[in-house]
Amino acid sequence: MKPAEEYILNQPEIYRDIILNLQIVIENELPGVELFFKWKIPYYYHNGKPFCFINASHKGKYVDLAFNKGYQLQKNQELLIGDKRNTFKSLRYFSLEEINTEILIDVIREAISLC
Repeated sequence: MKPAEEYILNQPEIYRDIILNLQIVIENELPGVELFFKWKIPYYYHNGKPFCFINASHKGKYVDLAFNKGYQLQKNQELLIGDKRNTFKSLRYFSLEEINTEILIDVIREAISLC
């Protein structure tokens, strides 16, 4: 099993369900993305460049889907979290029910246009 897959499958159920849902949407929208395990988290690359990563924060009890060029995104700013980061902004999910697939796809499409 690949390290990124192992990371995902070893998460507690609440995080694993969120991550698997995000993974399905990302891979359906961007069939050419590659999933690696970088900096101890699952990291998606598009055309050989880092695109976004998924981080389960057990302390904060959420899953972050963070985009490398998050501060360049124009849409959905009210939903993107910067948390004192210089380049990354993320969509943060505390439960599976919070995932709005339309917004997620919109952010993914805008983020991929910046690559």
